[in-house]
Amino acid sequence: MRRLFSNKIFIVILITLLVVVIIIMSTIPGNPIRTITAPVSFVIDPIQKGVKSVGEGITGFFSAVTEGMDIRKENEELKAEIAQLEYQVAQGEEAIRRWEELKDAFHIKDTFENYRIIGAPVLTREADEWFSVIRIDLGQNDGFLLFQDQSCAVVDARMNLIGRIMTSEPESSKVLPLLHEGFSVSAKVNTVNGAVVRVSGETTLKQDGLCKVTRIPVTIDLKVGDELVTSGQGGLFPAGIPIGVIISVDYSSELNRTAILQPYANLNDIKDVFVMVPEENSDTTADTEAVSVVSPR
Repeated sequence: MRRLFSNKIFIVILITLLVVVIIIMSTIPGNPIRTITAPVSFVIDPIQKGVKSVGEGITGFFSAVTEGMDIRKENEELKAEIAQLEYQVAQGEEAIRRWEELKDAFHIKDTFENYRIIGAPVLTREADEWFSVIRIDLGQNDGFLLFQDQSCAVVDARMNLIGRIMTSEPESSKVLPLLHEGFSVSAKVNTVNGAVVRVSGETTLKQDGLCKVTRIPVTIDLKVGDELVTSGQGGLFPAGIPIGVIISVDYSSELNRTAILQPYANLNDIKDVFVMVPEENSDTTADTEAVSVVSPR
């Protein structure tokens, strides 16, 4: 029985192979088998079409897989090229921005001839629960020696006031920004014989990037839009550094006349600052000791 079953399987396989051979041979033009199988073409043709369709489907499947892999590889290469181009564009834009800032910085020296202007990149902005300071890449190892009770004005490339040097360390220095509640500067309205007032940082205004104006004389009224610059009083800040513009006033109390100032400098966006060091032989050192600037070892 098992032998008979095995013989039947063999016969089925043999007949199947024979039919497949006949189908393949009959597709060849001019082949004698094509003529012989013509009477039974109504049976063979659908099988031929089915075999052909399956073959084309398999071929198409593998072609699609191969093409998909090629397209994915090309997409990955294109993404890498786009990322590289975007990086190059960003680097180019950064270089242009830096160049524009440095070009603007030349005007600082032209305006304040008695000061040595030292540029320094911003490293970090440090904060605690009381205040924020800016750390810059300029320190004692660069020849910038700041002794006790000494300080220097710090401005941006457009000569707008940023703050003052707070401490000098071996590798860097800290800048006390004008938004800080411990900062204050004597200012004046930027007109001939403009009134002198006081600009300082305020805890409640710092988060909005604003400063408070106090000590407004009762004989004058600040107006929205008035520009304030440093007055030069006190010897630390030279006269004429732009600070900002008045955006609101409060005269509800004659004993406490105040105003709100919007600084020109955007402390969140600055990448470089410029330290204004008085020249040792200039008149600007009369009210304060000169900061020592020597060549680094």
